[in-house]
Amino acid sequence: MKMLLDGNWVDSKSGERISVINPFNGEVLDSVPAAEREDVDHAVESAVTGQRRWNRIRIRDRAAILRRYLELLNRDREDLARLLTLETGKPIQDSYGEIDSVYMTFESSIEVVKHHYGKTMPMGIEGGYDDDMQVTIHEPLGVIACIVPFNFPAALWAFKAGPALMAGNAIVVKPATSNPLTVLKLMGLLVEAGVVPEAVQCITGRGRTVGNRISENPLLAQVNMTGGVQAGIEIAKRAAEHLTSYKFELGGNDPLIICADCNMDLAVNEAGDKTRNAGQCCSGAKRFLVHRSRKEEFVRRLIEERLKTVKTGDLMDPNTDFGVLISEEAALEVERQVNLTIEQGAKLVYGGHRKGAFFEPTVLTDVTPDMDIAQDMEVFGPVFPIIEFDTLEEAIQIAENSHYGLSSGVITENLQDAMMVAGALRTGMIAVNGSGGFRAQELPFGGGKKMSGNSRECLSGVLEEVTQEKSIVFRYAMKKFHEMKE
Repeated sequence: MKMLLDGNWVDSKSGERISVINPFNGEVLDSVPAAEREDVDHAVESAVTGQRRWNRIRIRDRAAILRRYLELLNRDREDLARLLTLETGKPIQDSYGEIDSVYMTFESSIEVVKHHYGKTMPMGIEGGYDDDMQVTIHEPLGVIACIVPFNFPAALWAFKAGPALMAGNAIVVKPATSNPLTVLKLMGLLVEAGVVPEAVQCITGRGRTVGNRISENPLLAQVNMTGGVQAGIEIAKRAAEHLTSYKFELGGNDPLIICADCNMDLAVNEAGDKTRNAGQCCSGAKRFLVHRSRKEEFVRRLIEERLKTVKTGDLMDPNTDFGVLISEEAALEVERQVNLTIEQGAKLVYGGHRKGAFFEPTVLTDVTPDMDIAQDMEVFGPVFPIIEFDTLEEAIQIAENSHYGLSSGVITENLQDAMMVAGALRTGMIAVNGSGGFRAQELPFGGGKKMSGNSRECLSGVLEEVTQEKSIVFRYAMKKFHEMKE
């Protein structure tokens, strides 16, 4: 495939290309351009012009264009899901669900923008301004760079692109280097639906070239990225040169606290969510803090009822529910992290084997709070480190001993204990009787705590991130009214 600039499918100026590998079988699936600085600068500069044109289109007409986009999504649902599976290594049923989430996000974006109201300030409360009418309206930021991760590329792209476009912004999208094909297809459908071509640019290439160059461009209004902490820090430094706004979701090492009084059926089910997307989730439990009295039962049932029942095989088979990691390199990194944890004293009780990009569900017991995996080593794979605790206060202390603060969960029948944990953990979200993998479209999602980022991406509040409030004052507008005599 080629990349999308100004509505045209083009190569990079250098002509260099990057192979896209099918992680399931290791075969080359396709290739995409490796963009250079000149390509990036052109995309941003052109997007500035495109944003002005796109924003001049009435909201109801923008809505009509994006509704046409929804029709195209339905038309191409099968092809998009299959492509997503081929380049990402997730089961086809998961891919269908992800494409359907794109539909819902765009559909909801249309509605939230249509009902994004301004405000009128009360008059007569401040001396000197009694005759002035003061109102606010919402305007788009301008050009927003959307840097998309590999784990849920379509869904997370939609969260960034849908509200931004509907609000009148232009977007310059940088998909993940490893699996950019579905995002490219989704961007192309926007042009087909009638979005101003210059307002939807999609640049492929390596992060150190494309992402860094985008973030240092002074014409950019905001960088919106889901990715790693180090990438976020680097982009923030570059964006700061021009005081460019940034919104980041940077991952986590989410704790799931399983109390002595837990409903074990619920605990095992929620913990088993870790196998979703082969464990490649920013949110979702990554540290399993289990009360000492329930540890053996939890480990046994987790293995027997959830991990031994995952169905592997042909990813296009609707019955398959466990796929592979994004690459063999990613699986090798998980293998390294597991081996390190064992070297530090943990015990491997299930799994631990790798073949290519496949890494089987793995359970580690005897994990102690001082180990890397119990603190800031985020494992992006299907690994279950079990950490025992005796008191809830101890569990909270262990959970808090991390620089991450994305999500968390607690399984307990005691409401007061649940509220104690909810109040004590400095995370952007906590699920009571659930894991941190919970993500509803309307609910604010993202770090907002520690090193997990500052975004609160959601449909109930996303417009606060992609628009700015403008104050308009009508001086002396009410002067004659106030001077009227009875």
